[in-house]
Amino acid sequence: MSAMKLQEIQKALRAAGHDGWLFYDHHHRDPIAARVLGLGSNGMATRRWFYFVPSRGTPSKLVHRIEAKQLDSLPGRKIEYSGWEELQKGLGKILSGSKAIAMQYSPQNNIPYIGLVDAGTIELVRKLGAKVVSSADLVQKFEAAWTPEQFESHKLAGRIVDRVTQEAFARAGSFVRENKSLTEFELSQWMAAQFRANSVVADAAPNVSVGAHAGDPHYEPRAVGSFPIRKGDLMLLDVWGKLDRPGAVFYDITWMGYLGESVPAKFAKIFHIVRQARDAAIEFVKQSVSSGRATYGWEVDRAAREVIRKAGYGKFFTHRTGHSIGQDVHGNGANMDGLETRDDRRIVPHTCFSIEPGIYLPEFGVRTEVNVYVGDGEASVTGPMQEEIIPILE
Repeated sequence: MSAMKLQEIQKALRAAGHDGWLFYDHHHRDPIAARVLGLGSNGMATRRWFYFVPSRGTPSKLVHRIEAKQLDSLPGRKIEYSGWEELQKGLGKILSGSKAIAMQYSPQNNIPYIGLVDAGTIELVRKLGAKVVSSADLVQKFEAAWTPEQFESHKLAGRIVDRVTQEAFARAGSFVRENKSLTEFELSQWMAAQFRANSVVADAAPNVSVGAHAGDPHYEPRAVGSFPIRKGDLMLLDVWGKLDRPGAVFYDITWMGYLGESVPAKFAKIFHIVRQARDAAIEFVKQSVSSGRATYGWEVDRAAREVIRKAGYGKFFTHRTGHSIGQDVHGNGANMDGLETRDDRRIVPHTCFSIEPGIYLPEFGVRTEVNVYVGDGEASVTGPMQEEIIPILE
């Protein structure tokens, strides 16, 4: 961690009214700590370590003697321990005089992406006289906010993802016209191969869903059990990827197509509702950001959800409206969520998130997904927006 970043963290702590930020890890349970501190894989981490950044002054590190060099890349004084009594004594020493301590903690685990420190460690810190507060907003600033280079990587990955997505629709149409066999799994694997050829990586192959499988928001096509793609099928493509380079961030979209010459009214009707919900959420974000009003994730979710609820399909919109996007496809910034959690994190500049409302009926499902980037005083969608279901055989 550079001296400049240390100063930025301490400035943010003072602005938040916190006495310090306590990082803790054991067996790599907290990837946020490793990334914020610049530790990389952080060695073995078979013993507990703590790193305390005070709002003013010199940081402190507490490490086990058999892994004493674990935090040597970080500035600050070092205390070593072997036994648990020595650990507690050392922790008390580095926290002495500090009252409000930020940790990767979320009250009632309301934001699971942040709630990474175990309850016992939280209890120990409290026993030592400190009040534990959530580091959620600090994490947004130092983990979720993008650099200009990361934003550029997002756009470059987006061009490849968008192209391969449209090529996948065309490939499905070609196979259907020629009466050739093609399954969801086979098309998904073809798309994954195109990404590899273009140095785009992801944690899994794209989601290709037809028929009732499109009604399962997290359906994953497999070699056994995938549906064949046939004329008359509604097809959902959920596609994400990032450039294969350090620090790159994801691009994540969902598009819909129909294997026919014209889209049946029952599909078009549901897509129209979902599109209206998407656009209502986008407009809410744009207006809020341009006006300088504090905007929270749960509010964006509400803007989209109300459209679907008023259309009579509220119970079929079963997930949050969107998620933070970063070096992981599900990042550590504010989620657009008032359903699964009430995400009361403020949307901050230089962060990106998806807006992806959906309606999932027993026989089929419909979703549209775009990415929204918040800059300085403005917000924008980073790629094309689907306005109608694509009639693939038109």
